[in-house]
Amino acid sequence: MTITVFTKPQCQQCEATKRRLRDRGITFETVDLSENPATLKQLVQAGYRQAPVVITPDAAWSGYRPDLIDQLAGALATADTATDTNANADTQSALATDGNRA
Repeated sequence: MTITVFTKPQCQQCEATKRRLRDRGITFETVDLSENPATLKQLVQAGYRQAPVVITPDAAWSGYRPDLIDQLAGALATADTATDTNANADTQSALATDGNRA
C-alpha cells in the first residue's frame, strides 16, 4: 500500500504527521511541494489548502489529523492480521494434505 505525504519546508503539521505515521509503524513516501510546483498546483486545484496532504489508496486529507492516522494504522493492522490468518490457513491445509499422503 502506497501512502504519500506532500509536505512543505518548516511545516510543523507536516513534521507531526510524519512523526505519528512513523510512531504507528506506517511506511510512507514524502514529496516536498517546494521542489514540485506542478504537484502543488494540482493539489490546490483539487481543493487542498494546507499542508500536509496525505494520500492513501482509500482516503485523502490535509492538515495534521491524528484521528485519521490512527484509523489508517488500525486498518493496516486488520489487513495484516487477515493476511496472516489466510497464510496460516493455507499452511494448515498444505500440512493436512501432506499428512494424508504419509
